[in-house]
Amino acid sequence: MGLLRMAARTAVVAGTATAVSGRVSRRQANRYAQKEQAQAEEQQQNEPEDEPPAEQETAAPTPAPAAGDASVGDQLQQLATLKDQGVLSDEEFTAAKAKLLGI
Repeated sequence: MGLLRMAARTAVVAGTATAVSGRVSRRQANRYAQKEQAQAEEQQQNEPEDEPPAEQETAAPTPAPAAGDASVGDQLQQLATLKDQGVLSDEEFTAAKAKLLGI
């Protein structure tokens, strides 16, 4: 029983790390996209009116890695581990658990 618990806990930690990494990546991509958009708007405002505006490319945010590699039980165990380590507060743990369980 202890080996199964340890394996489940390890899987939860890995799944949670993947989910957190994905969230951080999305946040960074959104921040960079907002900065690029603000710079493009500023540049467009500074262009003379007699010239047509240059076409602008916006960077699409990178998709988050799929967290489907680990089972829900594994991910719950990882959350519990992070909570035990003090990485997650009780509120964060409860919210993440509810999200995993679709509550």
